[in-house]
Amino acid sequence: MLKGGLIGCGFFAHNHLHAWQEIDNVAITALCDRDESRLKEAGLKFGITKLYSDAAQMIAEGPLDFVDIATTVATHRPLVELAASAGLPVICQKPFAESLIDARAMVDTCERAGVPLMVHENFRWQAPIRAVRDVLASGRIGEVFWGRVSFRSAYDVFSGQPYLATSDRFIIEDLGIHILDIARFLFGDVTRLSAATKRINPSIRGEDVATILMVHESGASSICDCSYATALEEELFPQTLLEIDGSRGTLRLSANYELTIHSDGVTEKQTVAPVLHAWATKPWHNIQESVHNIQKHWAQCLISHRTPETSGQDNLKTMALVAAAYQSAAGNLASVDVKALP
Repeated sequence: MLKGGLIGCGFFAHNHLHAWQEIDNVAITALCDRDESRLKEAGLKFGITKLYSDAAQMIAEGPLDFVDIATTVATHRPLVELAASAGLPVICQKPFAESLIDARAMVDTCERAGVPLMVHENFRWQAPIRAVRDVLASGRIGEVFWGRVSFRSAYDVFSGQPYLATSDRFIIEDLGIHILDIARFLFGDVTRLSAATKRINPSIRGEDVATILMVHESGASSICDCSYATALEEELFPQTLLEIDGSRGTLRLSANYELTIHSDGVTEKQTVAPVLHAWATKPWHNIQESVHNIQKHWAQCLISHRTPETSGQDNLKTMALVAAAYQSAAGNLASVDVKALP
């Protein structure tokens, strides 16, 4: 049985805790949060009695097999380094770090300590995205030459996570990182990137609309677009829509998880809806299922000593796209060589 300690008991951490309860051979045995009322609430809700306001004390008293960090980004580096210094494997929420410098430092720290590190980059673990990846891998639509990954919504994310409205950087750092990671997952790593951003909501500090054009190492080009200022007839939050063109056909992931595959003149339609776990609620169930999937993968990797799919090293490539997007947007759609980033 793997014993984990979770740091951070806020809004999204409850999804982590629900998912851990469904995964065999794993138990969260300790919780840590600086907010005493939030800490006690989570402990009572999930039946966890070892409660700490200090992460160092939680780690020292153990015994733990890994640490799950579900705090805000500014705390990630010191907490990852704390866990690594104790020889504990780490799964850390996204965005992984505030800068590429911090991200590389955390990866280096864990590698020197010889401890596994995975970033909780969960969007690629959604059932519809995995289904699309399987179709591409089968070769049914041939060689991909163009794709679009789109997330457009007017959902009020600020009510549950009010800190998002106060950050100088918003949609690329918080949501776009998921969309960019999906593009990498489906189309491969990126060579060049251009981006434009805009703020529509006057009540927030950061950008809430972003459009990003990328060229991949495969030669394919893709567009990632995301918005929290788009009021649609049907609110699709938190669905990601896809359009992919290949040499033998096309693929479309449309509203409400409808997948259309057109290959060699034949069209097939199927529904690739996520599982609604007993603890999940619509419309969040898509993301909640992905939390379960990624954490199950983490546990399997720890047990079998495999490198996680969304390892720290892998996530550096996604973080580089975030840094390049902000650099390009600041330069008025300047083309950025992703490989040349400092």
